[in-house]
Amino acid sequence: MATNNIEGLLADTLSSDANKRMSAELKLSAVLQHQEAGLTLSQLALAQNADMSIRQIGHLYPSDSRVSPARKHSASIVLRKYVTERWSPYFPSFRGNSPSAEVKSHIRHAVFQGLSDSNRKIRSLSARTLSSIASCDWPDEYPDLLTSLIRLISSNSPDAVHGSMQVLTDFMKSDLTEDQILPVLRQLLPVLLAILGAPHQHMPLTRARTVSVFRQCVTALYMVKGQHPEAVKEATSTILPVWLDAFRVLLNLDPAQDLSNQENWDGLSVRIQIFKTLDTIHTSFPRAMVAYLPDYLNAALHHLQVIYSTYNRCYITASEDAPGSSEDEVVELPHLICPIFDFLSNVVRGGKAREWLSRQTQNLGTVEEMWAANANAFVAQEEDENQTYGVRAAGFELLYTLLDRSAAQVCTILQEQLQRTIASSYVARDGGAIDWWKALEAALAAIGSHAEDILECIDDEIDSGRAKPIDIEDLLANLIPSILTQARKAFVFASQFAKLLPLQIAGQYLEAAAQVLESNVAGIPVKLSAVKAIHNFCEGAEDSAVRPFAPRITQDLGPFLLVTTEDTLSLVLEAMSVVLEVDKGSWLSQDLANTLVIAVLEVWAKNNKDPIFLSIFTEILESLAASRANGVYETVVKQALPTLCTAIANAKPEESWIAGSAIDLVSSLVRGAPQDGLGEGFFAHLAPCLFNCLEYAEDRDVVQDCSQILSWSDPSSTSGLDHILRLVAKLLQNEDESGGLVIGDLIIHLLRRVGDSVLPVLPELLRGMTQRMLTAKTATFLQSLVIPFAFLVYNQADSVISLLESTQVQDRSALDIVIHTWCENAETFQGFWPTRISTLALSRLYASARPSLQNLTVKGDIIVKPETKNVIMTRSKTRTTPHEFTSIPFPVKVLKLLVRELRSDGESATIPGGGFEVDSDDGDDQWTEEEQQHQGFKEDEFAFLSEMLGPRGANFDNDDILYESDDEDLKNDSVSRINMKEHLIGFFKECATVNTNNFAANVDQLSTEEILVIRQVVGK
Repeated sequence: MATNNIEGLLADTLSSDANKRMSAELKLSAVLQHQEAGLTLSQLALAQNADMSIRQIGHLYPSDSRVSPARKHSASIVLRKYVTERWSPYFPSFRGNSPSAEVKSHIRHAVFQGLSDSNRKIRSLSARTLSSIASCDWPDEYPDLLTSLIRLISSNSPDAVHGSMQVLTDFMKSDLTEDQILPVLRQLLPVLLAILGAPHQHMPLTRARTVSVFRQCVTALYMVKGQHPEAVKEATSTILPVWLDAFRVLLNLDPAQDLSNQENWDGLSVRIQIFKTLDTIHTSFPRAMVAYLPDYLNAALHHLQVIYSTYNRCYITASEDAPGSSEDEVVELPHLICPIFDFLSNVVRGGKAREWLSRQTQNLGTVEEMWAANANAFVAQEEDENQTYGVRAAGFELLYTLLDRSAAQVCTILQEQLQRTIASSYVARDGGAIDWWKALEAALAAIGSHAEDILECIDDEIDSGRAKPIDIEDLLANLIPSILTQARKAFVFASQFAKLLPLQIAGQYLEAAAQVLESNVAGIPVKLSAVKAIHNFCEGAEDSAVRPFAPRITQDLGPFLLVTTEDTLSLVLEAMSVVLEVDKGSWLSQDLANTLVIAVLEVWAKNNKDPIFLSIFTEILESLAASRANGVYETVVKQALPTLCTAIANAKPEESWIAGSAIDLVSSLVRGAPQDGLGEGFFAHLAPCLFNCLEYAEDRDVVQDCSQILSWSDPSSTSGLDHILRLVAKLLQNEDESGGLVIGDLIIHLLRRVGDSVLPVLPELLRGMTQRMLTAKTATFLQSLVIPFAFLVYNQADSVISLLESTQVQDRSALDIVIHTWCENAETFQGFWPTRISTLALSRLYASARPSLQNLTVKGDIIVKPETKNVIMTRSKTRTTPHEFTSIPFPVKVLKLLVRELRSDGESATIPGGGFEVDSDDGDDQWTEEEQQHQGFKEDEFAFLSEMLGPRGANFDNDDILYESDDEDLKNDSVSRINMKEHLIGFFKECATVNTNNFAANVDQLSTEEILVIRQVVGK
């Protein structure tokens, strides 16, 4: 294939003749199937004598004319298109006809040369193409890429540095691991620093990339800090100070110089990357930052002060356009402001800025002013929690951090800044400005979003006999009512401080909110703000203040359910949910409840696949059913149950979510039912369609909430219990373990509720569960299989053990299978009730002293080998060097598990005596005495963190606190009310007294730490 043929096709793709252009594009697509095409394109792109438009087309391929120019520029790169479609199956868009290794080598060489081209666009396009090739070929087929890039970066050519830095930046982010970065650090970093310090030789974006690469190097050092502490300490002590000095010099340069450039803001890119890197260093190696922090904090505040006016013109009033960047990279002021806010937040949060903050009382007003004036960002979207990360989110985070550290001082600043904003807003209003309210609304949003912290600060100051640092009551009484019609955030602000409102004023705000909903002239944004305010009022105000308005508000919200979608619908549904909780819905009438059920089911039918909406639907139906107003429950069931049963019966197998969500809604009716029962005919209506659905359903969501059905018979005299047992058998046979995650709960409820009725089928049920243990893989499914045995052991230990001893499964005793599975998974059990029943059952097993249990050996502690000591074991390392464990008698394993449970529950039994000091780089030498005692936190902060994490970090992985992971029935179970710490201490003391199951000999086989714990407990 001749080069001039492709060149001609590329030229024709630029023709103004649409037919000629389309024909050329089709022919070019066919040409790309030949491996020589890529080589020709790469050579053509480098040909200095070729027309520049053709050279760029060598990289750029103008495709569909309907696509915007910017889209064409990034999506239609011919050479890159060839690479992604023809280079290797590595690329998802690969279409076959991969070039030979020799052709690939020539293409790589040509593209690499393009990094040094005299034309900036050719360099950038070559860099993108090479980055794609590198992601596929390095290191196996392109081993010398990294050294070649470093060699090119080390050249004195600004063009070569510009092109190669683009590739290196992408390369460091995407392809290099810590082990691959570290060997080249000493060679690479001095070169990068030299480029950074040569502003007259290298472009700002190139210099910014050096900082970005340096940040990746810092992260790499931090990742290997545990494996090579001395080497990392030596590297950071020599490398970081040099770069930190350079950053200080660069940040001391006036940022106004970069802002004054009318063509582009490329100069800001260096500052953006520096503040991002400072944040990374402060997180990774805080001790290295200590001496520099005052300078950096001053620089951060100075930057905010300097850029504020430009930010106001370009982003708030939009009276000027931001010039942007000279390249495709986006350089905007928010990209600088966010890293500054993040850096300030982390430093303040770490407690290292106390003295600096005490000297910045007046200057911090600039930060507050920036939030207050960021009107367009605040007005852009109603829901704070749905915001993408930007100036608003970063600013709120910084404000939260400041409030957390210096609440009274910050509240005073907020009060002063708010008064200035009020005054300037009124001046703007009197001057005829149509958007006079925006800055005021933004200030209210900033304060209102931290209402809880501000209210706590006010209470603390009053309790200490000091004046309130901010007067919220005055705002609620005098300012907010006067701007309700203009500033929609005023509604929300008032509701966020609903606790401060007297009943009469709260009623006035609710009346105003209702009037807005009923108004024909109020705009949608104002109405949505009224909805959000109603939500907050119902959550924060006294029921007595809201109850008189609840029926009216509910009627006003009803029509919104049928005309809103997505986020707006979610807002309306949440508001409806909290309104129905006011006074437990005692104000509902039958007609209103009937109307709401019809509306909710209509909205559900359109959104039954959305789990977020479904959670709110269930809350609403449960609240409606739970209302004790006369006849409301019967009305709700009469209207909802037939519709839901029809949905369950008619749902197609491929639309299992419909049946699953309908069953969830039926369950919400059950949860809201009165104590005297579900009502006549409830099960008779539900059971046929329900059990028919369960017989064929594969989706785990369908069987999630069906354990209530325990007594019913179909026309063929098959009982509800038989149907449940069929369901259990089906779940046990299903290889998809996600469908059986609820089997444990289902069996537990079955065993607890039906009592002796299950005894005839119990042996086969336990055999099926034991057999499934041999093939189960996921921890959650294994827990579902073990916990029912734990329940049975706790209640009938001897009978269950005897049954397991006499049962054989695949030539093994069922007891052996259950005990091994139990011991290997006990430490991973989740949930408050399951972990408790497991602990109680294990103590019963130990006390039983059955010979069959004493003869069992199970997996013990991990064997620490020299080659794995102090090494983070990744999955790949574990595959090559698998963990090995000791084998110990079952009674010893039980004691280990019980000791572990005791130490994780409440106050731990700790080893007396001191510990040892480890030289660390986390900057704790700057902590106060109080913080040193509580791992860097104040005492109340540490207590709060401990409470949030819960026992064994239970709350860290679960949003729900302990009990919320168990249903209401299990919360009231006797197991949940046992004082586990007292039980375990009593168990150990009793065993020690009578030497239960040879207790003393078993204790001797524990670890030193475990022995000390038991001795300390027994000796109390």
